[in-house]
Amino acid sequence: MKLHGIHVPHKKNTADCTPQRLPVPATVSIPMSMHIGKPAKVIVKRGDTVKVGQLIGEADGFVSSNIHASVSGKVLKIEDMTASNGAKVSCVVIESDGKQELYEGIQPPVVEDFEGLVKAVKTSGVVGLGGAGFPSFVKLSVKDLSKIDAVVINAAECEPYITSDTRTMLDKSEYVFKGIQALKKYMGVKHFIIGIEANKPKSIVEMKKLADRDDAVDVHVLPSIYPQGGEKVLVFNTMKRVIPKGGLPIDVGAVVINVTTLAFIGEYLETGVPLIEKCVTVDGSAVKEPKNVFAPIGMAIQDVIEGAGGLKSEAAKILYGGPMMGLAVPSANEPILKNTNAIIVMDEKEATLPKTTPCINCGACLTHCPFRLDPRAIARAYQAGSGEDLEKLCVDLCMECGCCSYVCPANRPLVQTNKLAKGVLRNYLAAKKEAK
Repeated sequence: MKLHGIHVPHKKNTADCTPQRLPVPATVSIPMSMHIGKPAKVIVKRGDTVKVGQLIGEADGFVSSNIHASVSGKVLKIEDMTASNGAKVSCVVIESDGKQELYEGIQPPVVEDFEGLVKAVKTSGVVGLGGAGFPSFVKLSVKDLSKIDAVVINAAECEPYITSDTRTMLDKSEYVFKGIQALKKYMGVKHFIIGIEANKPKSIVEMKKLADRDDAVDVHVLPSIYPQGGEKVLVFNTMKRVIPKGGLPIDVGAVVINVTTLAFIGEYLETGVPLIEKCVTVDGSAVKEPKNVFAPIGMAIQDVIEGAGGLKSEAAKILYGGPMMGLAVPSANEPILKNTNAIIVMDEKEATLPKTTPCINCGACLTHCPFRLDPRAIARAYQAGSGEDLEKLCVDLCMECGCCSYVCPANRPLVQTNKLAKGVLRNYLAAKKEAK
């Protein structure tokens, strides 16, 4: 089996930019849903005084995540906000006192076994920091640890522009190593594979230094082909194992974890400071001085842009994440989230979509799809409203990487159609289940 993909412009303009810590904003707006799963439950009220690292939102279910104050100050209000995906979520607005006083209860966790490790990771509030946002403690809660043949560390960072993972590997390699040692000790993992694209030579050197310190660690230098960082793609290219449809990495003996997530775990075990800030790449055609910054979670995008040096032209589109899989935000007032690894600001020229023309059936979309799906047939089935055909075409396998749209000479919105088609398939499957 050969997985396909595309060559995209790397645009790693900020790879050599050490992150700058931004000034503390006047206010932060911290949503209770910055992760896959159930929103956290607000446990503070208006007028409460909070400190940095204090718990303000408690995980409300197994697939949920703790949320902590990123600034010290007073809870100004608790309100509903509309997230970038259109969902209504509770949001805690904190007025900063500028002191950044650390919460007194913060201390390194006591970890003596696997259960203690999972508990510590849950307490920290960490989620997949590569963009997925899946609660990390859930991913580590493997029922049968003997099934783990390898932990695959996702250091591919295959999206254009983004270099926040690169900076982790360059600036926090020791914490990556400590994270590896913790998983090795408490989960009994005997093999770690760091999957990294070839376009990161300095990071490769740093990761190979880790491998030299521990025979359990291997570095796999991978071709710079997007979407190399996709979970199924990475597992195949590092372990030569195919995750089955509807399956998880553990079904083929793998646990996949983002390199920045792993480094955070290593750092949290040492300091006890929960997830309160993010390294964010600020770049794009409208940005005056592309760079990496440390921003408190909940800081408004507008404040981040201004703190990073501002814009050289008017923003026509702002993205959470990269240009391939990022989400356009409705306003620069949207907050930095736990899984925000980049803010890309486009000028009018870069943001203007090309004119769409009729499909010429060239097959480029199918040829370049990592899973060899057929977006042409999916589009026809979607237009016909045929859930049965969409099931046969396996549209639910689509990871919305955007390869099909990128290579389409007719500039058709294929990935957007695939996403809408998934909704048709969900309704079809639900109706079929109810009819039984």
